[in-house]
Order: sequence, then C-alpha cells, then structure tokens
Amino acid sequence: MHYEGNIIRPPSEANSIILQVSVGCSHNKCKFCGAYKGVRFRIKDAATINEDISFAARYCKKQKRVFIGDGDALIIPTDRLADIFSSIMKSLPWVNRISLYGNAKSILRKNNEELGRLKKLGLDRVYMGLESGHTPTLKKIRKGVSAEQMIEAAGMIREAGLFLSVTVLLGIAGIADSEIHASESGRVLTAMNPNQIAALTLMLLENTPLYEDALSGSFQLPEQKMLLAELKTMVQCINLDRVQFQANHASNYLPISGRLQKDKNKILQLIEDGLSGRQYLKQESQRAL
Repeated sequence: MHYEGNIIRPPSEANSIILQVSVGCSHNKCKFCGAYKGVRFRIKDAATINEDISFAARYCKKQKRVFIGDGDALIIPTDRLADIFSSIMKSLPWVNRISLYGNAKSILRKNNEELGRLKKLGLDRVYMGLESGHTPTLKKIRKGVSAEQMIEAAGMIREAGLFLSVTVLLGIAGIADSEIHASESGRVLTAMNPNQIAALTLMLLENTPLYEDALSGSFQLPEQKMLLAELKTMVQCINLDRVQFQANHASNYLPISGRLQKDKNKILQLIEDGLSGRQYLKQESQRAL
C-alpha cells in the first residue's frame, strides 16, 4: 500500500482495509487538529489507487470492509469517487461496506442524487466531526460551518440511507463556554439524529494553534471534573431513541458505551459516580489519541 503521512481512521475501522485515496484534509484549518498540519491536500493519481486495490485483492481477502482515507475523502468529485468504488466492488467482491470521513462542507457540496449514487456503489457509513453544537465555538475553532449547517449536512446523509456516525469533543469550548457547549451539542445531536455518537476528550497537541492559545492564556482547558460535567449535560440534552453512544475513546477519562434512550439513566449514573469519586478515572498518562 502507498501510505503517506499520518493515516487517521475511526476506532471502529481498525480491521478494515485502509485505502488512502487522498493525502491530508481539504479544510485543514481546525485549531485543535494537528494531523495534517504542513500537508497540502491532494487526490492521488488513479494508477496508484488501482495498484493499492490490486494489492488488497491479493492480500486482504479476510477483511470485508474498506475505509477510504484521508481526512475528508468525500470532497473528491463524485465521478472520481464512483470510479474508485466501482473498482473496489469489482476487485474486492467480498467487501460489504465502504466508509469514509465527510465534513459538513463536503457533504453540502453534494446533492441527494450524488449521495444516493455513492450508496448504490457501496458507500455505507460516513463519519462526521461535529465537535460542538455551539456555533460561536465552531467559529472560534475555525470549523468552517455553523451548527445549523451541521444539521443540514446530517439530514442529507440520513436521507440517502447512509449510516451516520458523529463525534463531539469535550473541552473544545474551554472553561468559559463549557456549559453552553455541552447543552447545545446535545440539542444539535438530537436534531442531527445520527446512528452513532462518539464523545472524545480534547488533548492539546503542540503543533496546533489551540495549543498556542493555551500557552498564551486565551484558551483554558477545563479540568477533569468539568469535562465530566460537560458529558453529563450533553447526555441529558440528547433526546434520541436507538442511537449507539460511546465515550470509550482512549482520550476519555471514563470509558462509557451504551444505547440511548435505553441506557441513559445508567450512563448518567456512571458519570455521576465518576464525579463523586466512586468510579475510577484514568490518569493523564493512560490517555491517548
């Protein structure tokens, strides 16, 4: 496989064939993300992509899923993606799911017909980073879209019949807007109506503008208990049935997994136990991205 730079993929794609069809992220302005800093976004040439598909055809016959990288593959023109998906399904007939990252801007550049076409060619799952449902926070972290645009993009994915997985980021609003970030994120997640919600906890990376803001004092990262309080408020404000909720990423202090609304009270009780000291919380050295 012709991998370049940092290959980022969701935890649930750990056993997937990782097919890197682009390098970097088309947006690459988020203040908290250091994954693609200094990398100019580009789409790989067809010959390289086809070589990697051929490699997978020979050596990846036990893997039934494909994850398309890099950071925002959905920005690629639909005709080009359709060619790639067609090659995957022809050369890897045992594959039953194609997934990728899609930010709101790239989703909104598509139309319903294009998304439906990609679904017919094997696209099954889109991973979308909300980070926060609080529009002023989204503006501060340079996400490039508003909360309402996030809701609109999510609606397009669901209307196309695709599985939608949405991530939120605890701590991203800092101390000052911690509470409103949590409540607005719960509200927006409800409006987005995803199949899966994943909550991660912010870890400041030295190569990011947000790290520099923290050094200067213009950004203050909430401490552990405030981050748990954010999680509690967020869960309280989510009103959805039959959605998988996970806060078991390595960055989190308290691993949580369950379904809403069925497990909502259990999840809230677990968070309360963490806040009161009855539940063990990870040490800083045990956290990772």
